[in-house]
Amino acid sequence: MIGISDIEAAAERIAGHVVRTPTVPSPGLTELLGVPVTAKLELLQRTGSFKARGATAKLLSLSGAERAAGVVAVSGGNHGIALAVMAAALDVKATVVMPRTAPARSLALAEAAGASVRLTDGMDSAFELVTRLRDEGLTLVHPFDDPVVIAGQGTVGLELAQDTRDTAGLTDVIVSIGGGGLIAGVAAALAALRPGVRVWGVETEGAEAMSGALKAGGPVPVPLSSLVTTLSAPSASQLTYDHVAALVEEVLVVPDRDAVQGCLDLAEHAKVWAEPAAGCLLPAARQVLARVGDGARLGLVVCGGNTTPRELMGWADRFGLG
Repeated sequence: MIGISDIEAAAERIAGHVVRTPTVPSPGLTELLGVPVTAKLELLQRTGSFKARGATAKLLSLSGAERAAGVVAVSGGNHGIALAVMAAALDVKATVVMPRTAPARSLALAEAAGASVRLTDGMDSAFELVTRLRDEGLTLVHPFDDPVVIAGQGTVGLELAQDTRDTAGLTDVIVSIGGGGLIAGVAAALAALRPGVRVWGVETEGAEAMSGALKAGGPVPVPLSSLVTTLSAPSASQLTYDHVAALVEEVLVVPDRDAVQGCLDLAEHAKVWAEPAAGCLLPAARQVLARVGDGARLGLVVCGGNTTPRELMGWADRFGLG
């Protein structure tokens, strides 16, 4: 299990390379949901998502030989962008494997940063290719199955705890789940620093790696059909599963349509441009409030903003939300 000392060490290591993103009260979301809401704005992070934290922590941990050989990652978008950009900044050669369903913008950004981008037909085959490239000598920077990466993502929770220290505090924090690296790190930080805070996860239908693992008693392959590619891990890992099983209250599942509506609501009420991986926080927040009541004080980890107006409007039209 990742401890607070691991997260604090990661915070010290990545300081100066990543942004200490704002933690702000949201009057608009407070009015919308009817309880106090605080937002951790990771969409303002370098590369547009929290992923820069874990990627940087891993890159800075490499030996000289590993740096020289280069790194490889598999990604539905955000992890690949983060690794490509941060590897270029640290003068490490990166290869990024993405499914063809990954957003075109993500592919373009990874290539523009100088990474070698390899495309596959799906996430399953992407993970298979990455395994082969690792066996050929590249260092794998896994998006979630790595204690160094999880500790880097846990710095989000460290900052959230620090930034709400002098307020009435939070009762419940909601975090999106793909493979579970972010929620594992955030939950570990909050368990150490704010042990009374409940942590909730949220997935979209068709991207249910962690809820599937919890039902099965451990990681299992899951079928992927969600439009939210940045949450579409083919399975959780044992490492992330162990953290969620021990530290997370419940993993909620919401439809794609509600995640897209959440993006529109975040734009209108919170004045932030979020991707569906963050949009799913709002329907999940309503489920949390139905369980815990009106005395809640919510923290939302707004994990990323890497979507284009055309993509978001296309999804809104598909679901009749325009």
